[in-house]
Amino acid sequence: MQSLVPDLEKQTKTWKFIELWVDPVPFPPKILMLVGDRDGRCNVFNPAADYKLVVSHSTYQAAQEWFLEDEYERVKGKLLAEEIM
Repeated sequence: MQSLVPDLEKQTKTWKFIELWVDPVPFPPKILMLVGDRDGRCNVFNPAADYKLVVSHSTYQAAQEWFLEDEYERVKGKLLAEEIM
């Protein structure tokens, strides 16, 4: 079965960690998923929009600054690929 989300499908083989970020102001809160790959690149996906790629950053720091600029808050904890693969 072909994935509707080619960027996410490609990432499934190279991801290192996943974080959830939330914008707590609207209700229901807006949730985005940050996927960090083994090369240090970080992609942000929107689970509410079929995991559409929102933005891509070359570093974790750039991605984190992008979230903080829009007042998102990181949900505590990370899911690490090495723990589930």
